[in-house]
Amino acid sequence: MNFQQRLQSLWSLASRPSCPPLLATASQMQMAALPCLGFTLLLWSQVPGAEGQEFQFGPCQVKGVVPQKLWEAFWAVKDTLQAQDNITSVQLLQQEVLQNVSQENEMFTIRDSAHRRFLLFQRAFKQLDIEAALTKALGEVDILLTWMQKFYKL
Repeated sequence: MNFQQRLQSLWSLASRPSCPPLLATASQMQMAALPCLGFTLLLWSQVPGAEGQEFQFGPCQVKGVVPQKLWEAFWAVKDTLQAQDNITSVQLLQQEVLQNVSQENEMFTIRDSAHRRFLLFQRAFKQLDIEAALTKALGEVDILLTWMQKFYKL
């Protein structure tokens, strides 16, 4: 399966009804960010012999997370994507965006902060053409994986 076919399969994963609030309000440009999340969810759901770790991302839930397998698959994809990413002046997701997020505070105070951070991310994302944005978003999944591993203690 080539890169284009993989992205198409991620689009179909992202359009599954398990994440309706995300899709109901998203424009076509905003939906371009979903393959990043879709890629992560796809990897988790495809791991044979998964060991029962669970991850909750808004209305989407994934069970059977094996972090080592997830990282191995991600690094294989990232090597390919970084070879295609020739926009080095833009980084969409920065480690600081996910710092100081705790489960105890996630219900109220983090919402405003997370929303502001998402808007900054979205603004930078919209300034890129679709193909560059997809490459950039998928190439930065490691920042998200590191945060998830620390936050959920996977």
